[in-house]
Amino acid sequence: MAVSTVKKPVAKSRAATRKKVNAQKHHHFTWEGLDRRGAKVSGEIQAANPALVKAQLRKQGIRPGKVRKKGIELFKSKGKPITPADVALIARQLATMMKAGVPLVQSLEIIGQGNEKATVQQLVLEIKNDVESGNNLADALRKHPRYFDDLFCDLVGAGEQSGALETMLDRIALYKEKSEALKSKIKKALTYPIAVLIVAGIVTTILLIYVVPMFESMFKDFGADLPAFTQFVVGLSNSMQENWWIFLGFVIAAVVANKEFHHRSEKYRDFKDRLILKLPILSDILNKGAVARYARTLATTFAAGVPLVEALESAAGASGNVVYRNAINKVRDDVSTGMQMNLSMQSTNIFPNMVVQMVAIGEESGALDSMLSKVAEIYEQEVDDAVDGLSALIEPIIMSILGVVVGGLIIAMYLPIFQMGSVV
Repeated sequence: MAVSTVKKPVAKSRAATRKKVNAQKHHHFTWEGLDRRGAKVSGEIQAANPALVKAQLRKQGIRPGKVRKKGIELFKSKGKPITPADVALIARQLATMMKAGVPLVQSLEIIGQGNEKATVQQLVLEIKNDVESGNNLADALRKHPRYFDDLFCDLVGAGEQSGALETMLDRIALYKEKSEALKSKIKKALTYPIAVLIVAGIVTTILLIYVVPMFESMFKDFGADLPAFTQFVVGLSNSMQENWWIFLGFVIAAVVANKEFHHRSEKYRDFKDRLILKLPILSDILNKGAVARYARTLATTFAAGVPLVEALESAAGASGNVVYRNAINKVRDDVSTGMQMNLSMQSTNIFPNMVVQMVAIGEESGALDSMLSKVAEIYEQEVDDAVDGLSALIEPIIMSILGVVVGGLIIAMYLPIFQMGSVV
C-alpha cells in the first residue's frame, strides 16, 4: 500500500506536465541580436510569443534585436518523412555521446547537423533550442508527440530525475532498436504471401486480356468445337475484357473501405486483430511477436523504475493487438489488487507456459526485469527463425502458383491444336 501511495503523485505530475506542455502552442521565430562580444548573431527558435523568445535569448547572453514570426513557405519541400528507425538512431547516438561525456546540448547539435535527412535535422535542432532555452529534455520531446510517444518521454523524464539520463537513453535505444527489428520481421512475413497473390493476379490478368484473345481469333478458323477447358478460359477472358472496370472498381472499393473502416471503427480493428491471429502459418509468428513486444516493453519500463502497474499499462499500449491488449489490461487490474503477475498471466490462457514460469521465477528472485529481457530475446529469435523458415517455404510456393496459373492458361490455349493434330 505504501508503494502505491508514493507513486500516484508521480503519475499525476507526469500527466499534469503533459497537459501544461501541450496547452502552450509554440511558433517558429527568426531573431537577430548581439552576443557578449558585440558581434551580430541570428537564428531560429521555438516559443509561445516574442517576449519569451527575448527572455530565452537573454538567458543565453544574447541581446535581442529584431524578432519575427516565421511565415509559412507555400512551396517548401516536405523532404523525407521521419521514421521510427530514425527516432531509434537519435536515441542511440544521444546515449553514446552522453556516455562519452559530451554535454546534452552539444550532443543534440552534433546529431542534428550530422544527419542526412533535412527533416531529422530540423527536429533535433528544435529540441536542442528548447533544451538550450531552459526546458528539460522530456518536455522538449513532448512537443513532438508524432515521433516521441508518452512511453519514450516518461522514460527520459525518469532518467533526468534520477540523474542517469545516459543510462536511460541507452535502454530506450535498445528498446526502440529491438522493437523496430521485430516489426520489420513481422512485416516481411505478412508481405511475402500478399506479394505472391498480387503477382499471380497481375500475370493472370495480362494473359486473359492480351494473350488469350490472340488465340481466340485463331480458333474461330478451326470450325470445330473447342475443349471444355479452353471454352472456360476463353469465356473468362471475354468476361474480363468486358467487365474489367467492375473488377478494378471492386478492388479499389475494397481497399478504400478497409482503410476507412480501420480508421473509423474500433470493432472492425478488433475483428481484424482477432482474425489475423488465426491465420495458418502466420499466426505462430504474430503470437510470438506479440509476446516478445510485451516482454521487451515491460522489461524496459520496469528496469527504469516505473511501478509495475504503470509498466503493464505501457506494455498493453505497445502490444499492437487487441487480444493481447485486453489480456495485459486484465493482468494489470489483477496486479493492482495484489495478485501475483504470473498467476494472472496464466489465467488469461494466452501466454505460453514457459513465459509464465520465467515470470514466476523472476518474481520470486526479485529479478523480474532480467527474466523478461531473456523472454524477449528468446521470442525475438524465434520470430527471426520463423520468418526465415517462411521465406524459404514461400519461394517454392511462388514458383508453384505461377507455374500452375501460367501453365494452365498455356495448356488451355494449346489443347485445340493438340486435338487437331491427333485427328490428322
